[in-house]
Amino acid sequence: MNRKGNATQPVKLTGADVAKHDSADSCWVIVHGRAYDVTEFLPEHPGGSKIILKYAGKDATEEFEPIHPPDTLDKYLEADKHLGEVDMNTVEQEEKADDPEERERQERLKTMPILEQCYNLMDFEAVARKTMKKTAWAYYSSGADDEITLRENHSAFHKIWFRPRVLVDVEKVDFSTTMLGTPVSIPFYVTATALGKLGNPEGEVVLTRGAHKHNVIQMIPTLASCSFDEIVDAAGEGQVQWLQLYVNKDRKITKRIVEHAEKRGCKGLFITVDAPQLGRREKDMRSKFDDVGSNVQSSTGDNVDRSQGAARAISSFIDPSLSWKDIAWFKSITSMPIILKGVQCVEDVLKAVEYGVQGVVLSNHGGRQLDFARSGVEVLAEVMPVLRERGWDKRIEVYIDGGIRRATDIIKALCLGAKGVGIGRPFLYAMSAYGLAGVDRAMQLLKDEMEMNMRLIGASSVDQLNPSLLDTRGLSFHSAGVPSDTLALNVYDPLSGPKEKSKL
Repeated sequence: MNRKGNATQPVKLTGADVAKHDSADSCWVIVHGRAYDVTEFLPEHPGGSKIILKYAGKDATEEFEPIHPPDTLDKYLEADKHLGEVDMNTVEQEEKADDPEERERQERLKTMPILEQCYNLMDFEAVARKTMKKTAWAYYSSGADDEITLRENHSAFHKIWFRPRVLVDVEKVDFSTTMLGTPVSIPFYVTATALGKLGNPEGEVVLTRGAHKHNVIQMIPTLASCSFDEIVDAAGEGQVQWLQLYVNKDRKITKRIVEHAEKRGCKGLFITVDAPQLGRREKDMRSKFDDVGSNVQSSTGDNVDRSQGAARAISSFIDPSLSWKDIAWFKSITSMPIILKGVQCVEDVLKAVEYGVQGVVLSNHGGRQLDFARSGVEVLAEVMPVLRERGWDKRIEVYIDGGIRRATDIIKALCLGAKGVGIGRPFLYAMSAYGLAGVDRAMQLLKDEMEMNMRLIGASSVDQLNPSLLDTRGLSFHSAGVPSDTLALNVYDPLSGPKEKSKL
């Protein structure tokens, strides 16, 4: 419906016009002041039909904004379903139910610590835990099942000890390096994390600006809240970005994404290989992501359970049939370096070399996929000696992510043979709590720590970091005790059980 008063001036729809279409038979919603007919899209929505019907005939902008890139409706909804502008003065505003938890959060925001009180990356997490919205915190911080791997990713670094060298000239310390041929100021990159607008209304572009200031690489996520082009457009002159790819069941869509990324200047294609389906993240599920989803038929006819929080709601398009045979196809559609993100054992690293990819990321998806998957740094300690023995260590660049919270963690990974490390959650927490200033401080803290710790270990440049500077015997025993981690104990959430109805 697009009524026109004259040839040049369309008459805006009213709130009453939209409100008539409030059922599965005829479902209109308002997003950013425009009305859309989503009736036919209901069964295809990755989050299920239930969440859309909750806003049938109403303004859905607040729900839509943090989860969807702004170009989503243009991409997935036919032009004739775009109904036109709505006079928002005529739209009835629903009175929000009183939320005691949100009231308490607003009070905590008034007394949150000043930025200068954050002295390490865990501090940002502690502040974010108290100041983020419940659903956003649950999505960012959740891990799979009992969250054993989530914890182990960080504690594994505590099993590795230094063997410092003394009387080394460390007056000048240079920790710059290259990653996939790109010069960077420090060996970490901002790894891909989904739904940036849950934590900050500007979303991933905040991370883009922080990465540019500190000359580090940003990996753009498939499931970003900002559109891909928004993130690329926010990059500064000469800034290098990589693309993280969840492979779509529809290879035409995948090809279009990859070709567009290369055209826009991306310098690396990181294919996520550890997510044939997304893990069961119970903290996210318990947060009842605004009552997302119901069991509905997907566009491929599969019965997809979308009742399990934000993770399941956004992931039904991921292709579980992805296999090694697809590598040749990826090599045929792009000249970008291809890196497999989510490799978790020596055998698959060797296979990656044989298939001719340029790199691997040893990763368990931040502990969000298979619980009891080993930490990236533990797999790294096993992988590099085998690569060196075969003379293959120069044929592939090896990265790790997961649990990195200190520059000492970065140094340990580099000593073992990693080219660099990916850091995700800490920058999300810094962005969520303090915006760009938080991301800036978090990155600078890592640089300050890096300079200090390289001096103390007795290395003035990255090429001097080697296995002889480490004692890794503690990695051989999963049952071995590790030092008590005061920071982690004060920050991490204990897993909770079902709550009584009155407390939901």
